[in-house]
Amino acid sequence: MTWEKIEARLQAARGERPADLVLTGAKVANVYTGQWLPRDVALFDGVIVGLGDYSGPKLDLRGRYLLPGLIDGHLHLESSMLTPRELARALLPLGTTTVVADPHEIANVWGTCGLDYLLHASQGLPLDIFYLLPPCVPASPLETSGARLEAADLEPYRHRAGILGLAEVMNFPGVVSGDKALLEKISLFPHGPIDGHAPLLSGKALNAYRLAGVGSDHECTILAEAQEKLELGFYLMLREGSLAKNLADLLPAVTPQTRRRAMLVTDDSHPQDLLEQGHLNRVLAKAVSLGLDPVAAVTLATLNPAEYFGLRDRGAIAPGLAADLVAVEDIKEFRVDKVWKNGRLTAEGGRLAPGLELPQTPAPVRPFQVKMPDLEALSPPVAGVLAKVIGLVPGQLLTRKLMAPAPIRGGRLVVDVDRDLLKLAVIERHHGTGNLGLGLVKGFGLKRGALAATVAHDSHNLIVVGANEADMLTAAERLIRLQGGLAVAAGGRVLADLPLPIAGLISPAPLEEVAAAYGRLQEAYRELGGRLPDPFMALSFLALPVIPELKLTDQGLVDVNRFQVVPLWGE
Repeated sequence: MTWEKIEARLQAARGERPADLVLTGAKVANVYTGQWLPRDVALFDGVIVGLGDYSGPKLDLRGRYLLPGLIDGHLHLESSMLTPRELARALLPLGTTTVVADPHEIANVWGTCGLDYLLHASQGLPLDIFYLLPPCVPASPLETSGARLEAADLEPYRHRAGILGLAEVMNFPGVVSGDKALLEKISLFPHGPIDGHAPLLSGKALNAYRLAGVGSDHECTILAEAQEKLELGFYLMLREGSLAKNLADLLPAVTPQTRRRAMLVTDDSHPQDLLEQGHLNRVLAKAVSLGLDPVAAVTLATLNPAEYFGLRDRGAIAPGLAADLVAVEDIKEFRVDKVWKNGRLTAEGGRLAPGLELPQTPAPVRPFQVKMPDLEALSPPVAGVLAKVIGLVPGQLLTRKLMAPAPIRGGRLVVDVDRDLLKLAVIERHHGTGNLGLGLVKGFGLKRGALAATVAHDSHNLIVVGANEADMLTAAERLIRLQGGLAVAAGGRVLADLPLPIAGLISPAPLEEVAAAYGRLQEAYRELGGRLPDPFMALSFLALPVIPELKLTDQGLVDVNRFQVVPLWGE
């Protein structure tokens, strides 16, 4: 910054030259003192220059509450299925002005090509998108990813603009046991931030995980777990996303003593939820409805993530900070009225401001390599009486390891819709290996048909669940033709689909079109007997072998607690 620019800002702060804009009449959230202050806020050259009586053009915000721009400290933008450009269109009218994204989804498919695409596509947007480098590509050795990133691959990105630190270290057993490759990645950021991912980890193993340098965790699901992690110095990320909704269970851990070590995050937000429910404004409303003081709630979505990630130029309403501001109509529903980014009005009344430029970035085109199984492969010969079953847990990424009498016909494994025992398959899609993982799952409720997706955390192979093996192949084959996406099939035909041609994860279409297609998929699922609120979100996490208890990858059934591939048949 030039001396002339600094001097001009100082003149505005001293009141010797008029501000560009003075916001008057609002109750201002002071996240430092926990108060609502009746102050005017003066903006000049994209920053806040002062609070108090200033000259300059005035905007009356009487009846409004003025908040710092909201910061989502843990977001996978791929789960929105939107490009960075379209994500900016979606989030800015909801009051989110900064996100810290973990790009390990696209990195598991495209490697550094995926990182380069996202970094390039995020430039010049009115939404600040920062990234953490993904240390777990692949997430574990129990699956086949499209790429592998070692410390040497990540090192050149350390000092790239927009890179803040290391993303969630999901292979927590590897960290605890001292895996050399993981520790080399952690050592790239000796002063952090390094995000964690350690569901149910406790005791001495958790001590070791913290010792390695991990500073946060977003995978807590029970109160005692959250309290233990706070006691050990972790920042607690209270997740309230499209599938995992942990806020109500964990909020009692946020006390006057701990609230500066907690954040509100979404992790994964699907397009329909963004369009119909909102983003962090929705999470703020829920936190307040559960009894959290409104200013404290705002602090968890502004100052705390800004400080944790070293973003010293934002997170509060104070002189010298970026003029990222949100005017809301109330502090119960947090209905967003106006949003400023760097002092410029970017959204009003739920819409982007006219004339706001959002650069378009073309995405790379890379082919699928899939060797499809046949019907016989989806109905293997029986090798036991009892079979392991993945049991869904409503509203959680955790699953249960169940045992049940295997559904058998003619000596082969089939489905049993009466017991809600459906087939689950994961087909490798990156290298054409023909790898096929096959299992049973309980909780989808399908009476007929099948669902398929190339969104399958974290290696994003082709995952299919169905009450009929032929429909499973029909849905999977449609996604190969689309070069990625989501599909519902029944009776030998595709009922609905959503193309995701960017790495099989992202659509170039606007939020409204993506959400409409997603709605048609959910409607088709319900017509087939399903009752889950978001079946594709639930399906997408069944291939993630770092969240207990039982998951399925292209290498087979994974007992996450034992961190190994296990037989489908009873022990």
